[in-house]
Amino acid sequence: MAAYSFDTVIDRRNTNSLKYDFAAEHGLPEDVLPLWVADMDFPAPEPVLQALRRAVDHGIFGYSNTKGDYYEAVSGWFRERFGWRTQPEWMVKTPGVVFALAAAVRALTAPGDAILVQSPVYYPFFSVIRDNQRQVVENRLVYTDGRYEIDFADFERKIAESHVKMFFLCSPHNPVGRVWTAEELRRLGGVCQRYGVFVVSDEIHCDFAFPDHPHTIFLEANPHLARQAIVCTAPSKTFNLAGLQASNIWIPDSGVRERFRQAVGRSGYAELNALGLVACQAAYQHGGEWLEACRTYMRDNLAFLRGYLAAHIPQVRLVEPEGTYFAWLDCSGLGLSDQDLDRLIIHGAKLWLDAGHIFGGDAGQFQRVVLACPRATLQLALERLARAVKGDKQG
Repeated sequence: MAAYSFDTVIDRRNTNSLKYDFAAEHGLPEDVLPLWVADMDFPAPEPVLQALRRAVDHGIFGYSNTKGDYYEAVSGWFRERFGWRTQPEWMVKTPGVVFALAAAVRALTAPGDAILVQSPVYYPFFSVIRDNQRQVVENRLVYTDGRYEIDFADFERKIAESHVKMFFLCSPHNPVGRVWTAEELRRLGGVCQRYGVFVVSDEIHCDFAFPDHPHTIFLEANPHLARQAIVCTAPSKTFNLAGLQASNIWIPDSGVRERFRQAVGRSGYAELNALGLVACQAAYQHGGEWLEACRTYMRDNLAFLRGYLAAHIPQVRLVEPEGTYFAWLDCSGLGLSDQDLDRLIIHGAKLWLDAGHIFGGDAGQFQRVVLACPRATLQLALERLARAVKGDKQG
């Protein structure tokens, strides 16, 4: 394996970076250190950069599509790493997974329909549902002894009582870091089959399941649900390509696929970003070695954070993740209100994190930290937090 270094701190300010350049627009101090949005502070893999350089050198960026080698690169990745076999006709390309969620809502539900989410969960789930005039139903995950579990009885009860038409599954789960087992996925699938609930599975973080918690594709666990499920994937989190806007949505049923395509068409969107397609294919073809190194580095970041909290901020508890590159921090031991906790993080520690309350559920005492950064950045953030907590205690 080639040697990779993720320790270099790259200055991302003044690059129109959503993560670094828009604190003031969000009402935050300009000098906050951002570890909030889920992109990496690492360059994309070199094979991807090389493919992009060739495309840029060609110099023409006209309307683009893909042929068989693109499908082979993407499908081969999921076949080799997850044992999931797809068919070419299943693939529908969209500019992003959130875009695909919205298209699925419009294609497969009607205004006023109920859509279920498992909170605390990725907050665009809520806006996609509400902005399309559907109703959010929450099946809250149960937090006990530092671990989140699914309340299956509540899941079925909410589906039955609210006449739920669609379920947004987050797998692996963002922000709590659970990697659902095949048995858990089958139980969810069984309930959805009984009640005719359509499943839209967001699996964008699948490549960050930890070795002892293997990820199972929802349709691999529930192949009998091929007529009522969509699997959403993208290279954006895996290879830090979010700004290039290319996602691959897998829809086995031809009728569902046609309805989805029509919903995409009604949005006025057609061909994807030409460079996004180039980057996606190169990443899945040649990015595996880089990814292994990156995952190791971020697990080391997690270990560093775990040790730092234990030594310096024991009041803050890490919810042990099974995957993703997030740390979900239980800050209830600080004894602050939700509002005072946010003030401590933003104005005391000068950190820009994702506050727990935006993920729904009863998560106001939590904060989400993105670990996809150089160790020095993470250490600086933790030092800021430790000083703020110490100052608050003394005050």
